[in-house]
Amino acid sequence: MDSKKTPLTKAPRLDAREASDITKNPYKVDFSLLASDENLHYLDSAATAQRPEAVVEAQKRFYENVNANALRGLYELSVEATQLVEDARQTVARFIHAKSPREVIFTKNTTESLNLAAHSLGELLLKPGDNVVVSVLEHHSNFLPWQIAAKAHGAEFRVIHPNKDGHFTEEELAEKIDDRTKVVAIAHVSNVLGTIAPVEKAAEIAHAHGAVCVLDAAQSVPHMQVDVQKLGCDLLAFSAHKVFGPFGVGVLWGRLELLEAMPPFLTGGEMIDSVSEEGAVWAPVPQKFESGTMDAAGIAGTAVALHYLEEVGMEAVEAREKALVSYLYQQLSALPFVHVLGPKDASRRVGVVSFTVDGIHPHDVASLLDSKHVCIRAGHHCAEPLHVWVGAESTNRASVAFYNDKADIDALIEALTYVWEVFHGSK
Repeated sequence: MDSKKTPLTKAPRLDAREASDITKNPYKVDFSLLASDENLHYLDSAATAQRPEAVVEAQKRFYENVNANALRGLYELSVEATQLVEDARQTVARFIHAKSPREVIFTKNTTESLNLAAHSLGELLLKPGDNVVVSVLEHHSNFLPWQIAAKAHGAEFRVIHPNKDGHFTEEELAEKIDDRTKVVAIAHVSNVLGTIAPVEKAAEIAHAHGAVCVLDAAQSVPHMQVDVQKLGCDLLAFSAHKVFGPFGVGVLWGRLELLEAMPPFLTGGEMIDSVSEEGAVWAPVPQKFESGTMDAAGIAGTAVALHYLEEVGMEAVEAREKALVSYLYQQLSALPFVHVLGPKDASRRVGVVSFTVDGIHPHDVASLLDSKHVCIRAGHHCAEPLHVWVGAESTNRASVAFYNDKADIDALIEALTYVWEVFHGSK
């Protein structure tokens, strides 16, 4: 199952300039669902990405040719399944520039990774009088676990509020993070506003006070080059299904010395060295955090998804998505009945634009767009505190990936005009 034996993409390797031409689309051919229906305009990649054929085939090959429980057997198939998991661990480590594959833990999604981090760091670090700092922009998965951990250990739960454009200032970070702060948890990219957090500065301030910095990278790893060494964070989480891989696989990366100090989150099979009636000795990292049977097929597919992105080229991905989100913001902002949330400078966004339509509920907007084969999200996007902060009960969200093109955005704009006319008649 060596994913590098044959090309994973049918598209030519484009440089950043070539990829920025959103009037052309060499990428949809790799995605069966998109290639099979030219009238489908999928603009919900922030929720889940489409999977290239190479990823689907990788999982299929696993079940047809390997299909054994990793780590559980000494026979050839089980050994091969185990090797695929470890190869995937190395692939993830290389992709995010981890120092060691041992720093990569497989979970079932970003949510589980962040719950692991909150529970374990709570046990390790928090006591009454301490505080945990998060931002109001967080997905509930990086908000609720810390809120619960703080309450469980008698710590204060502090919330950072950005400026009106959705960006954190150094002054706000310095005001909320102090010597009693034990954890600073923030989203690298907001799943509603698409804004990029000043992670390096947040980590620097956190470390100056002896705190740990945890990063929700679910919306950044699929769309931009992520280097955990340069970011300076201590833990980082993302999901395979948002990075063009399978459902049911997540990643938690952490600095090895911190992972070794953290207690396990889930207990059971494969995460122990020994068990007696008196107690247990935990397995070394990463196995200490990987209890139970893992989705080896999904993990193998995740490795192929990352190989696929490497073959397409992250520079091309970033350049194309920057062009897409700039055009998306421009076109939405030109509609007089649409109000776009977040920064006016599209270059400060990553792939996500949330908006409201005057007098029309987001659910009605999304339903009518679906009748025109345009797929977007509607609701509070698991970020209710953010919506309260911006003064909107819910919003519509259009999110792009490199497999989108100008035609997808034009279809959205045309469909929004149709929605307005349904409620208000012709212009």
